[in-house]
Amino acid sequence: MWGDERAICEEGRTIMNGGLGQRSSSTGSLQWLQQQQSIVISSCTPLNPRKIGKVGVSPCPRERFGVWICRTASRRKAGMALLVLVSVLVFISFLFTLNKDGDELGLDGSDRYPVKVSMTIIDSRQSPLGHPGHPIGSPKSAKLGIPIEVNNTSSVMALTGNKSMIQPPVTSLPPDHPCQHFSLPPPPADKKRTGPRPCPVCYLPVEKAIQLMPAIPSDTPIIKNLTYVTERVSAMTTHGNGGSDFGGYPTLKQREDYFNIRESMHVHCGFAKGSTPGNATGFDIDKEDLFDMAQCHGIVVASAIFGNYDELQQPTNISEKAKRDICFFMFIDEETESFLRKTAALDDSKRIGLWRIVVVHNLPYPDARRNGKIPKLLLHRLFPNVRFSLWLDGKLELVVDPYQILERFLWRSSDTFAISRHYRRFDVFIEAEANKAAGKYDNASIDAQVEFYRREGLTHYNSSKFPITSDVPEGCVIIREHTPITNLFTCLWFNEVDRFTSRDQISFAIVRDKVMARVSWRVNMFFDCERRNFVVQAYHRDVLEKRNSRMSPPVPTVEPIEKSVIEPTEKSVIETTKKSLDVPSRKSLDDKVPGKGSRGSSRRGSSRHSREKRLINARQRKAKAGNRGAEVS
Repeated sequence: MWGDERAICEEGRTIMNGGLGQRSSSTGSLQWLQQQQSIVISSCTPLNPRKIGKVGVSPCPRERFGVWICRTASRRKAGMALLVLVSVLVFISFLFTLNKDGDELGLDGSDRYPVKVSMTIIDSRQSPLGHPGHPIGSPKSAKLGIPIEVNNTSSVMALTGNKSMIQPPVTSLPPDHPCQHFSLPPPPADKKRTGPRPCPVCYLPVEKAIQLMPAIPSDTPIIKNLTYVTERVSAMTTHGNGGSDFGGYPTLKQREDYFNIRESMHVHCGFAKGSTPGNATGFDIDKEDLFDMAQCHGIVVASAIFGNYDELQQPTNISEKAKRDICFFMFIDEETESFLRKTAALDDSKRIGLWRIVVVHNLPYPDARRNGKIPKLLLHRLFPNVRFSLWLDGKLELVVDPYQILERFLWRSSDTFAISRHYRRFDVFIEAEANKAAGKYDNASIDAQVEFYRREGLTHYNSSKFPITSDVPEGCVIIREHTPITNLFTCLWFNEVDRFTSRDQISFAIVRDKVMARVSWRVNMFFDCERRNFVVQAYHRDVLEKRNSRMSPPVPTVEPIEKSVIEPTEKSVIETTKKSLDVPSRKSLDDKVPGKGSRGSSRRGSSRHSREKRLINARQRKAKAGNRGAEVS
């Protein structure tokens, strides 16, 4: 076999010495020579190649030299030569353009005060999963997440092409920071598990996290004084602008004016029917509860369950310091309160574990999900003395200390608002279609809202929004500092939820973009896999009930034995007994019992058969005795 391959190699070398560019009279075409060339290349490689020496000399240098001659000679064709020439010109042009862009962006280090800005470029045609740079359904395409470091903010402006979308620079960690060299590992290569999953997050110990809490409130751009509309506007004067009594029916003109951010602003922000939120404003709260909420300073962790929609989740892994100094408030409605009292989980102390329970009366909306947006987006109005808040949807269980979460997502990067991006979708138009497909809301209302935003200038997510990486949040967790700019942002976000649909994922991007277009402020949209690291997501109560109903076996029903009115015979007694007890025949029992008549027969099957046989015999004896008594009488 190997001798034949050597002969082919010698023949190939003879052909190459004769010139590959000439037409052969024996073959009549150059294609045959090219086929022979491929044979030579594949045949001259031994089946068990030896290791190359230390000096890198091949054991068969003449064969490799011949292969190189074959490749070079094939490029003499005009088409190949033209292709090579075009490729070289394109490559030179690319290098020239790259160098020119580098000069324009200031990459030569000529800036006097360079600022390091880190961002991840992700292909806009793909949707990032929980792990960064990992588009859905394509584990091998992680190269789409390309880390880029730019030396100044003007570089970001040139890359984005949109001055209004510039985010403030990220503060670099000090060299001695424990998380300085932390990086996300690649996602596990588990083909059986393709859905979202948590990823590692570098938290500081609770004691060090507390030490890094800012001593003074963060500076806010432009706006310094924010007050709220409290006068009630009649629904008859709204001219179909949408909204509710609770929201105060802001007009479209007022809505547009609120995005013109000034030093002092007076805006609609819910609770429009009274001066004190929770006191005869809709979403009413008992005075005792309002007093306890006003005593909360520093940090609050809040959640809500309306319509008995979720099961109450208890926080875990909470430090003693957090248990003493952080407020944990759970808002529920009267329906949920009734359920908790029936299950003995709630008593007059109004506490369940760490949660301080607050019962809300006179809810402003018939939709429980829309009512849940009130504490979610308006916590700064319910807790006027709080600096930082952590909002959790009712279905989430907190499993990391709040101090560690605040340090990781706010204090470490000097952010004032943090929310996770959606693990699958990042385009508002795609999110709207997904909501319609899942029946989350009325389709016509969703279409009307998206069309309104489109006329205002909302576009599909594209590269012009870099370094913003998503337009769709996973809004079940909100981490924020209560500053005038974040309070304004959540007020305007709530106004969209009050005017349009309750799907806050659809209205998030339009409010964020309008605010960021006027002030130097940003939203920290961290990865969804990081969110799943500090909360555990449970199912809604209705989903759990459906799952339990499917898993529980049906309760068997036993039909009562009907007594025969007529005089029974021996045969009729046996048939009636078999039918009422649903006893199989002797033949079917023999078929079902494995190994019938052999040593290996089932002991359980034989004992059950004997019990059934004794029962039938007893009923036969009773029937015979009854017949004899009838004959005697």
